[in-house]
This record gives sequence, C-alpha cells and structure tokens, in this order.
Amino acid sequence: MTDSPRVNIGKQHPAAYKALIALSSEAEVAVAAAGLDPLLVELLRIRTSQINGCAFCLRMHTRDALKKGENPDRIAVLPAWEETGYFSETDRAALRLTEAITCVPDGHVSDEDYDAAAAVLTADQISAIAWLATVMNAFNRVAITSRYPVGT
Repeated sequence: MTDSPRVNIGKQHPAAYKALIALSSEAEVAVAAAGLDPLLVELLRIRTSQINGCAFCLRMHTRDALKKGENPDRIAVLPAWEETGYFSETDRAALRLTEAITCVPDGHVSDEDYDAAAAVLTADQISAIAWLATVMNAFNRVAITSRYPVGT
C-alpha cells in the first residue's frame, strides 16, 4: 500500500453516499423481513469484505458480530466455511450465494450456485441476501477507493 493521498468519495459527493446509506437501510429492512439471523447477516458482510480485501469493513463488521454474540471460531474459519461443521444449511446457502454475487467470475451467478441457494432459501431470503451483498460490495469499494484508515 502506498501513502498517496486519496479523495474520500463519500465526503466529496455526500448525496451519493447518503443514497448508498439509504439503500443499505432498505437492505436491512429486507433481511429482517426475510427472517435472516442477524448473526448470519454479519457473517455475510464479513465474508464479502474478506473476498474484496476491505480491511476497514472487516474490522467494523467483525467487531459488530462479536458484540452481537457471534462465536469467534465461526469468524476465524469463515474463509474455509465449506470445510467446517460450524455452519447450518441456511448459513451455507447464504454464504455460497454471497460469494457468487461478490465474485461473479463469469459475469453472472451460475445456475449451480443459484439453484443451491433456492433449494434452501425462500425467494425473500435470496432477494434480501442479494441486496445485502450488493450494498456491502459498494461499501467495500467506497472504503477501498478512499483508502479508509485502519490501524496505525
């Protein structure tokens, strides 16, 4: 990482940032209405931030998850969630869908990933997770582009 100064894009264009915050609030309403566990929601935020390499959001959402009572072991093994027994079928479907939305290596969410989610999650849950991932990816990019400070 270089030390070149960066424009804080949220401060430079506050109306755009406020719109992102409003979208985030709507995604929060959607995940709650879909009945998604608040601890799972934090794990999805953390996983998105891990994939994107956003240190600022990783720190924030890890702290949030711990404050809400998340098991530190689940956070520790999150990058290798598929190899552990810590996650329920719903958790696994949500994590897989979030990863597919975040990575989109082929320009789309594959039928395999979508069908795996649809086998476990309701339409409301799929939609809410998609909105959550969309918002989290946007926040990651704001923080990374603006190079939000983390640590000393």
